[in-house]
Amino acid sequence: MKHNAAQRRYLRRFLPAMFGYVVLLFASNLMVDRWRPGGTILVVLAILPAMPLVAVIAIMGFYLAEERDDFLRARLVTAMLVGLGVLLATATIWGFLQLADVIGSPPTFLAFPLWCAAFGVAQAAMALADKLSDRREEAP
Repeated sequence: MKHNAAQRRYLRRFLPAMFGYVVLLFASNLMVDRWRPGGTILVVLAILPAMPLVAVIAIMGFYLAEERDDFLRARLVTAMLVGLGVLLATATIWGFLQLADVIGSPPTFLAFPLWCAAFGVAQAAMALADKLSDRREEAP
């Protein structure tokens, strides 16, 4: 698949950020487990793996701003909104369950992966809908 210029820039930014996330996640967890630091060092080690993910959020925003194909940009925004809707609905339901003392506090670091999963499913669903629509148009 050939990528346009905005997609190539996105991949050049995204892949190193995700590599950095994996490295920092494993390294910081290893250091916390082995050294059992406290105070400022523990805070820094806890925050380190989040920094590449914050960069990924910015990278996605840059891609959205740089993409010149209106169709691709609209699809991206739609998928992002679906992801946001799933995240907000999940947080709202979880909050009411928590308010009623049915469940405890959620692991908030999972908010971004949940959004990404819903974002990806939305993109896949739109692609599948396009394929099914194309097949219906081709049928005699």
